Amino acid sequence: MGAKRQNLAARLGVWSAHHRRTAILGWLLFVVLATVVGGATGTVTATDDEMGTGDSAKATKILDDAGIDEPAGELVMVGAKSPGAWRDAAADLSRALERTGRVTGMKEPLPSEDGKEALLRFEMKGASDEAADRVQPVLDAVGEAKDAGAERGITVHQFGDASSEKHLNDLLADDLRKAEFTAVPLALGILLVAFGAVVAALLPVGLALTACVAAFGLLSLASHSLHLFETTFSVMFLMGLAVGVDYCLFYLRRERDERAAGHDAETALRIAAATSGRAVLVSGLTVMVAMAGMFLSGLLLFKGFAVATVLVVCVAMLGSVTVLPALLAWLGDRIDAGRIPFLNRRAKKGVHAGGSLAGSLLKPVLAKPAFFAVAATALLLALAAPALGMKTEQLGLEKQFGSDAPLSVSFREITAEFPGGPAPARVVAEADDIRSPAARDALRELTRRAGEGAELTVHERQDVAEITVPLPGDGTGADAKKALAALRADVRDVRAGTGTALTAYVGGDLAESEDFTDQLGRGIVPVFVFIAAVTFLLMLVSFRSVVIAVTSIVLNLLSVGAAYGVMTAVFQHGWGASLVGSEKVGAIENWMPLFVLVVLFGLSMDYHVFVVSRIREARDRGLGNADAIREGITRTAGAVTGAAVIMVAVFAVFGTLSMQDMQQMGVGLGVAVLLDATVVRMVLLPSLMSLLGERNWHTPRYLRWLPQVSHEVPAPAAARPTPTRQPA
Repeated sequence: MGAKRQNLAARLGVWSAHHRRTAILGWLLFVVLATVVGGATGTVTATDDEMGTGDSAKATKILDDAGIDEPAGELVMVGAKSPGAWRDAAADLSRALERTGRVTGMKEPLPSEDGKEALLRFEMKGASDEAADRVQPVLDAVGEAKDAGAERGITVHQFGDASSEKHLNDLLADDLRKAEFTAVPLALGILLVAFGAVVAALLPVGLALTACVAAFGLLSLASHSLHLFETTFSVMFLMGLAVGVDYCLFYLRRERDERAAGHDAETALRIAAATSGRAVLVSGLTVMVAMAGMFLSGLLLFKGFAVATVLVVCVAMLGSVTVLPALLAWLGDRIDAGRIPFLNRRAKKGVHAGGSLAGSLLKPVLAKPAFFAVAATALLLALAAPALGMKTEQLGLEKQFGSDAPLSVSFREITAEFPGGPAPARVVAEADDIRSPAARDALRELTRRAGEGAELTVHERQDVAEITVPLPGDGTGADAKKALAALRADVRDVRAGTGTALTAYVGGDLAESEDFTDQLGRGIVPVFVFIAAVTFLLMLVSFRSVVIAVTSIVLNLLSVGAAYGVMTAVFQHGWGASLVGSEKVGAIENWMPLFVLVVLFGLSMDYHVFVVSRIREARDRGLGNADAIREGITRTAGAVTGAAVIMVAVFAVFGTLSMQDMQQMGVGLGVAVLLDATVVRMVLLPSLMSLLGERNWHTPRYLRWLPQVSHEVPAPAAARPTPTRQPA
């Protein structure tokens, strides 16, 4: 039987090392082209009807198809200590707002029940999707009125479509800048400690950042086919930095280990390419396919997340197995340039301090695997327990920004005095002839059933009508949901009674949230089935073991369950929320469970494939099950620990951002990765594999047709001449 053919990763690594200039310049050209093309084409964001689903999306689509652009409405409440004392301040503010030239449709002040407050209602001129860019003069006028009124006991609060959108956009931009300027130095600092050399630390960060830049350009290009949400780029950066650094770290760590074991530079690079490079390819493919499962959710938000994460993981993976070997071959021993005293400790015989510590921790686990398997499982189940009472909803502005945020305070104050004002339901109806007797009768009946405060607006030219319906309280609570359900039932009844004369749907913020949550509930099952099946098949093909494939899914589910439990405990119940700079909000953002499930299933494969591949590698060399587990865990401990610390640090940065959904994502993913790299990989995985023994590696007879994937370390190519060093 002839020599075994090198795997794809090994061939890519060897080619890259022997064509350094082509690989490096090709990578730089790719990054520049992707950035330039993406910047030239621009990014297309999703429209309102694309963002939603269900009846609320149909209501928005009716308005969009009819060319009816609902102006951005704004509310300003002026309050005083005694009834009517607000009149002069309200009149002055109304004139100031008119002078900005940005407002229209100013209505007479609407007094509250006790007469101590009045509500100014107006709209922004121009297209609603541009209102946030033009609202600043209005905000300035309101701010001046607030400052002037403070001395006289006058309070001023503003809330509306344009002001809240501007606040959200500014907050997202600030948060993304904060994440970028905090996460990158953190990752660099951790790598400096891990490698003890400036060049070795800069290499993974540099490749990860260039991968993110290229992926940003590609995503902008893709947005012309699949429109995006604003948060998609934040998610892409989060994933790109985490996996980009991880993939490079795994590769670089293996190359340094082989050099420390006495191999020459070329042999060390070939071994790293054939082993860690292969693990990177398998892991990257698993992550990408898992992320693709989000397409089954039926929601544009998740489709955008899927495209973004698949792109950035693909680019990071390709960079790790192509340009990274070229850079390592070019740098040679200069990879250790810029050594930091007391940190740069060369490993001896491939065993690092992290491996020695892991070996010490592993001894009792392998000595009593049953005890540690039960203990680790019990710990993860205990952490997951709060998730049994998890509640999900689309968090309103007060919960999203925090109860003390100015916008949240204004929203709370206005809804307290004028319930349902900022967030009413909206019945949108269309007919072939909106002026027909049947259509008019139906509209009158809908308005009557909607109750007090309902306002009917008919657009005769477009044959469309709208009914604005105030909801109880702040428009998001239990009473509002009950009123929305009743309104939808009334609309269905009236619509059914008119035959084809009138089509009507209920929209508005609460309706959109309810429809989104319902679709998530329907979508999570097919998404989970898809990613579980894909993970099983990929692990089965990679290791030819049903046991390894099944345990991979079980371990992932335990990590996901623990993440759900911690998120529920911290953000829904408020246990320790202040420790992460947050507060109790009583629910989890409705898209978060599905997102965390998919991301963790993907990311956990980084460690799992890397560790199990090393165990299988030792097993193929003839070691027994226990010895193979010991060697695989100890030899990968340093890389896994470094990668986990970087991921946790990056996720922790997102946990400190302003918006509640970013905090939940950061804390949930950070805790899950921490548990995955410690409890799961250091305790549960080795204890389970020890208990299962030879069954780990058994291939059933009916699966022996699967391709035999070699995990052996390639033999040194002594006869192969060392390539002449080229300038990059």
